[in-house]
Amino acid sequence: MRYTALPIILLFILFAVPIHSFAQTTQLQPSPPTAPLITVTADKSSYSIGDTIVISGQVQAVVPNTPLTVEVLNPNNNIVHIDQINVSADGKYTYSVLAKGQLWVANGIYTVKVQYGQTNVTDQATFSFQSSVIPVSNMFQVKDPNSQQTFDVNYTINGGTVKGMTIDVQSISLIVSVNSTSDGSITLQIPRTLVDAKTSTGQDDAFIILIDGAEVKSQSESANTDYRTLTIPFLQGDQDIEIIGTQIVPEFGPIAALVLAIAIISIIAVSAKTGLRFMPKY
Repeated sequence: MRYTALPIILLFILFAVPIHSFAQTTQLQPSPPTAPLITVTADKSSYSIGDTIVISGQVQAVVPNTPLTVEVLNPNNNIVHIDQINVSADGKYTYSVLAKGQLWVANGIYTVKVQYGQTNVTDQATFSFQSSVIPVSNMFQVKDPNSQQTFDVNYTINGGTVKGMTIDVQSISLIVSVNSTSDGSITLQIPRTLVDAKTSTGQDDAFIILIDGAEVKSQSESANTDYRTLTIPFLQGDQDIEIIGTQIVPEFGPIAALVLAIAIISIIAVSAKTGLRFMPKY
């Protein structure tokens, strides 16, 4: 009877004593993040017609003789561009797409999709696209360095922005500095009192137009009694547009003319009081 109770006592001791090895909670260490199989980005978040879209990224594992497929889809999920390119030995790639042509007509969010090798090795990026260049109209104040007069030059530009306008008195020209992000044009309403082009008989003459030193023709011209209006086309990357005339704002501005008038009146008053003569007496 004594031996029959022994197993019962052992079981009681087993359950009464806590087993710490089972009571402790095992803490799992988080696994380090894994690099994506492929990445893709565009160099800007928005583009307009004529812009160049630079697509770049990297694949994690390079498979020899395996091209990378690049697709560009419009907001309607239609393909506007597709191509296959090679990746470098380190997995990196760069590809440029010109946003121009019959398929680039829809405004909105476009998607760049890339696929490498197996169908599950894909990634995508998005950008906004404007299919038509929106003209920007504004006014720039141009100061003549000699007379210090300020003239308002109204302009409308598409395909870029105006950075500045200056007068070159020596070359009798108006220089317009632009940041041309795409092919476009600029229309300038130039006051005749700022820069004008006349023949020897006083008739309107054509301006000489230089873009970065190369002569170009204006797209259109018009004139009235106060202004000469020119529309000048430019290419992406052009910087300086120079409009050369035959006459520029007179060196005697309003302040200089006022000073000259006061001086003349003073001379006349002094001569009247003193009897000083400026003309020879016969």
